[in-house]
Amino acid sequence: MSSTSAAEALPDCYLCPFLAAGETPQYQLATVLDSHPASYDQMLQKLFQRQPVEQTDLDTNIDGDQVILLDEEQTVVATSPLQALSETILLVNSDLYRTGGVRLSEIEVPDVIEALSDTVFHARGFPESNYEKLPLILISRQIERLSYEHGGTHRASFQRLSRIEDERGTANVYRKLSEQGVNTHVYGVPDELPPRELDVSIHAGFGGDWDSSWFVLHRSETAAAALVALETGVNEWEARWTYERETVEEIEDVIKTYL
Repeated sequence: MSSTSAAEALPDCYLCPFLAAGETPQYQLATVLDSHPASYDQMLQKLFQRQPVEQTDLDTNIDGDQVILLDEEQTVVATSPLQALSETILLVNSDLYRTGGVRLSEIEVPDVIEALSDTVFHARGFPESNYEKLPLILISRQIERLSYEHGGTHRASFQRLSRIEDERGTANVYRKLSEQGVNTHVYGVPDELPPRELDVSIHAGFGGDWDSSWFVLHRSETAAAALVALETGVNEWEARWTYERETVEEIEDVIKTYL
């Protein structure tokens, strides 16, 4: 599904233009596996099969188990140890992040995932896919970590506000942001309001972006990042994240104006 079709599928979708903006670059992925079985190649194929990332061969002298991201010109964009992808995506499931199995201070995004910023992702959740949504969850946790470490303003949509308390890991994160005094705003359908001890500004509504969008945004003097994901079908998403401050500020303006 293209980003244009996502915009057409969602009425009153003020965040859709962010997914349709610009052209998604095409990437290639190469693996150098000295000691791991070929099944890791298969897992990487499943992770990226719906993304603008194709498997390729690369003649390289790199030692060790590495995953290498290249652009259309076969120039290396980023390299990550296979172990880094295994520990954050390939050999975990989303419950690791939802239940708080990884502390906020431990969140690390592999370089080959981080380098895919400004790329439109097409992701299905479990059970349709065990992998596709995990990069989005990992990036969202990284943005929460930025807010925890740098302060500033944090904005996050949950579709349903009850998710803040329903997911233990999420509840712990937003308690930490509250304790740090981060200017935190939460958005969603008001099926259940967050507890009063959370020092957050609540924005609630119905329809359109309220029940179809999932976004996480951080803006401070030292850092800026945003993830925008739109549910285009049952458990199916289109998403993009960015570290470009100007784009982050544009997204924040849309959120502040319409939500």
